[in-house]
Amino acid sequence: MRVCWAFLAVVGTLVSVPLALGAEKGETAEAEQAIRAAMESYVQAFNGGDAAAVAAFWGDTGQYVGPSGERLRGLKAIQEALSGFFQENPGVRLEVSATSVRLVSRDVAVEEGTARVLRPGAVPEELSYIAIHKKQKGGWKLDTVRETALPGRSSPYDQLKDLEWMIGDWVDQGEGATVETACQWTKNKSFITRTFRVIVGDQVDLEGTQVIGWDPQARRIRSWVFDSDGGFGEGRWTRKGNTWIVETDHVLPDGGKGTSVNVFNYIDENSFTWQAVGREIDGERLPDIEKVTVVRKQP
Repeated sequence: MRVCWAFLAVVGTLVSVPLALGAEKGETAEAEQAIRAAMESYVQAFNGGDAAAVAAFWGDTGQYVGPSGERLRGLKAIQEALSGFFQENPGVRLEVSATSVRLVSRDVAVEEGTARVLRPGAVPEELSYIAIHKKQKGGWKLDTVRETALPGRSSPYDQLKDLEWMIGDWVDQGEGATVETACQWTKNKSFITRTFRVIVGDQVDLEGTQVIGWDPQARRIRSWVFDSDGGFGEGRWTRKGNTWIVETDHVLPDGGKGTSVNVFNYIDENSFTWQAVGREIDGERLPDIEKVTVVRKQP
């Protein structure tokens, strides 16, 4: 289940709360102050990755409705989803803007606003939300939150253009083998395709195809590779300066499972380095592949 958790965005700069029917001005100000304090603490807990502390701001019967219609009901389900979300997104943070709150009764407040979910190495995710707060014995608690994804503001090319240096033909000449790679854009520059072949002596020992693209739901670059032996795999890309780290999972032709971390380091328009570390097959550790320099083929 995909949980965006922009409802954490029920904090920030709260504008003045209109006077609700049946509520005195003093009650309105008190409610605004209480919600502000509670939700500022909520964001601090969220940015600290503390699922239990974040869940504590929800009521026992709270309900979350995500952008794709997914639903979570009850405090236990919300805390479990938060825990999984923080594990999958280390370092995730939140920014909130254009937040407004109105007190509709002495015990119910409605908040509306937008939020940006910030994941390291990924484009920020922007959402709008409506949150209902209810006053309970322990103070104001989140009762219902509904999120809506804002329209995309960029194309796949906008997300992939930092990899444009890969386009072209490349070669890695080793002692026992030569690896040739050809990279090109698909139509509309929505994906990058990389075809490769490993040549040993005068024979092609292995060849394959990799597709690199932007996943708008996961908000990150992903890749899929298929080789001539019948194996295939999936990669998740993260950028750190001029270095791209690709965490990969493979299914081998015999059904075995493999994992590795591929590291691409851009040097200049005509060269980059590549290495593979953390290699395992069915839980058994394999030696790392040492860093090699790959150069662009000259016309």
